[in-house]
Amino acid sequence: MFDIDQVSSGQAIINVASVPQRSPFRYPGGKTWLIPTVRQWLKQENKITRELIEPFAGGGIVSLTAAFEKLAEQITMVEMDEEIAAVWEVILNEKNQWLADKIYTYDLTHANVKAELENPNKALQDVAFCTILKNRVFHGGILAKGSGMIKNGENGKGITSRWYPKTLRDRILAINFVKDKIKFIPGDAFEVLEQNIENKNAYFFIDPPYTVAGKRLYTYFDIDHERLFALTAQLQGKFMLTYDDTPEIRQLADKYRLQYRTIPMKTTLHFEKNEIIVSDNFEWWVEGKGR
Repeated sequence: MFDIDQVSSGQAIINVASVPQRSPFRYPGGKTWLIPTVRQWLKQENKITRELIEPFAGGGIVSLTAAFEKLAEQITMVEMDEEIAAVWEVILNEKNQWLADKIYTYDLTHANVKAELENPNKALQDVAFCTILKNRVFHGGILAKGSGMIKNGENGKGITSRWYPKTLRDRILAINFVKDKIKFIPGDAFEVLEQNIENKNAYFFIDPPYTVAGKRLYTYFDIDHERLFALTAQLQGKFMLTYDDTPEIRQLADKYRLQYRTIPMKTTLHFEKNEIIVSDNFEWWVEGKGR
């Protein structure tokens, strides 16, 4: 996993600190760095997008940005992972305040975290809290099996390194202002895509588990990538599909006659790599944004 910090955009480097942080998740593989490009894509028709569908919602930064910045009238978020889904279900319903308060008042110690995670009798809101807890105290925010608690952390702060209770509370409560625009489906991305193949009014932001890092980062990493390309090629709405830049992904794009561009990005360790953006058209693409 890479802790993404910056993305190349034209002649400038856009620091993700300049992008409003809306999500309560510290999400591995998150797309905060891509937000300037997503805005460009959503604005291609010079009008507010009627509907945005995000079938692999994850940390939800694209959906939240679209909601807060009025880039879409209606947003559908879909997530299969039960833990992540629990967070969105709680945040988008009446337990929003409960979760925000629980995080803000929680006494974060190793003993308390251990007891919380080992409690076998969890209601939905408890699952949501434990998910946020793990996301913030586990290495890299990784929720998949095999991940464990931070030991040293930043400046020796250990498990408190990424625990910002006031910030998390404020982000969760802020979603109250836009949650009426958002529909959440705890389900299968493929089913939702199949149901919306003929939806010409929708924009689809599709960010699946990647072929290289997915196994290490996500519980539901094992997806049928070729089936996803085949479904994407049938969509009648507008779409943006993101992937790691590998020969296999390029071959799938070519096989289904899908246009793509590459976009470079930098990590906090200044590691440079390309990602691929597949889209139904690139009339919205500004030269210099990628290569």
